[in-house]
Amino acid sequence: MIVRMQKRGFLNEMVAEKLGMTRVLLLEDDPNLAKSLVRFLEKEGFFVDWAQHGEEAVDLSFEKCYDLYLLDINVPLLNGIELLRSLREANDTTPAIIISAQVDVETMNEGFVAGADDYVKKPFNPKELLVRMKAKTIYKKQKKTVHGFSLNSSEDEVYYEDRLCKLSEISKNILIALLKAYPQPAEKERLMAFLNTQNDGALRVNIAKLKKDTELQIEAVRGVGYKIL
Repeated sequence: MIVRMQKRGFLNEMVAEKLGMTRVLLLEDDPNLAKSLVRFLEKEGFFVDWAQHGEEAVDLSFEKCYDLYLLDINVPLLNGIELLRSLREANDTTPAIIISAQVDVETMNEGFVAGADDYVKKPFNPKELLVRMKAKTIYKKQKKTVHGFSLNSSEDEVYYEDRLCKLSEISKNILIALLKAYPQPAEKERLMAFLNTQNDGALRVNIAKLKKDTELQIEAVRGVGYKIL
């Protein structure tokens, strides 16, 4: 069973989304620590889903898009390092902080090799953890995200909910231009430059293919170009 803290009298998810709160997935099997940490983080403006074992965390990571993972190591079914390794193999680039009492060099090295961005020793000062969390999420919150689609830091790859989009080079370039222009339209001439055959018909065909591949609503703006609705 997936444990969702908002069903236990914590923050309502719809309210959190409207407020644009930073979304955190916490993997922690100690109920007392988890509850106190969730209360602290929610007061600091975070929305937290809590999973008590690795398989719950896997389910949540596929159901939702998070801004940060907080992962304990010694948890039932699937430990935090194994979970993180599987997320990275699935092209999930969400920042991840390991929180663990295991601080031997071998375990820490294993965590960083698996894809951890930081490693915090238990017991920890919640305020120190908060500083580290903000450092890992500030860039992501500044990124433009349109209907779940966003660009990486170099703006040459497109991600959907932190998973790399596998598109043709033409479709990818058109989508990048549309994302950068959003909510305004991207000029037709700019989009046309990505095509092998540069005419209105070819552009319409490629826009139609992009709409099918991404399920985005894209419409023509007469005399200008195309835009994402």
